[in-house]
Parts: sequence; C-alpha cells; structure tokens
Amino acid sequence: MRRLLAFVVLGVVIVGAFAVVDLTNPPWYERIRYPLRYPEYVRVHAQRHSLDPALLAAVIYQESKFRAGAKSSSGAIGLMQLTPATARGIAIRTHGSAFRTKDLYNPEINIRYGAWYLDNLFRKYGTERLVLAAYNAGQGNVDRWRANGQPIQFSETKAYVSRVEDLKRIYRDAWRSKLYQ
Repeated sequence: MRRLLAFVVLGVVIVGAFAVVDLTNPPWYERIRYPLRYPEYVRVHAQRHSLDPALLAAVIYQESKFRAGAKSSSGAIGLMQLTPATARGIAIRTHGSAFRTKDLYNPEINIRYGAWYLDNLFRKYGTERLVLAAYNAGQGNVDRWRANGQPIQFSETKAYVSRVEDLKRIYRDAWRSKLYQ
C-alpha cells in the first residue's frame, strides 16, 4: 500500500511539474519544442534583407519545421517551401546563374531566396500581416482583397498569419542569443 501511495504521489508531482512548465513556457522548454537549425544562415540573410531573424525563423518553422528536404503536394520545396517557378524568378532578379530545382534543397540557398522574397513582399505590402498573407495565399489574392477593401478572406491564411506571428515571439524569446548576435 505504501508503494502504491508513493507511486501516486510521484505521478502527481511529475504531472504537476509538466503542467507548470507547459503553462509558463520557459525559454529552455521552447527551445526543445521549437528547434532552430541553420541559425547562421537565418541571421545573415535576415540582416542582409532588413528582416527580423525571429520572423524568418518563424516562417521556416511553419513551412517546414526546419526540414531541408520538405516537399509539399503543390511542389513547394525546402525550408521555406518555395516553388521552383518562384525560385527561378528570384534567381533571375538576383543575378543568379544556372538555377536548378535541386538547389532548393540546399538550406543556404533556400533561406537566401526566401529572405529575398519576404523582403520583396515587405517592399510591396509594407505590413507584416499582408506580407505573411501573400507568402501563404499568393500575391494575386492579397492584391484582390486590397483592391476590394477586404481583410484576409481565407481562414487558412488568417490562421497562418496568426501562427507565424506567435512563432516569431517564441523564436525571439527562446533563441535571442543565436538570432541577434
């Protein structure tokens, strides 16, 4: 009977500890839940394009969970889930040479192109919410919504924008020393 009581008390203590950690989200716990890979590429390309590195990391996490080999059913590839057509356009605009689709599996190239694309969207739309909406739903949809004076029309895109904004706060708090050196 004493052993059973000891196991029950131990179980309650462990569950309680996990609950406290889950509710308070200390940075060490967030670093486990939300990994950061390729911080040097994130930092360098964010700086080069005047982006918040936490935003760049948040987009990467949301798009691919930092898996360089990710590929979507729509053909988007790599960390930032760029389509070959978008990447080819970026390569041309940035004077890249001999772009190959397989380049999108290269973390440095994918992050470089994705950072350039986000910067380009910021120049066009000016606000983070519209930039993220265009990244997710496409510029044509965002242009149409703006022309009609409408907010974001797709529930999936609204959720995407909110999630990336939440992730940005998490990455800023949990990975400050790696992202803002």
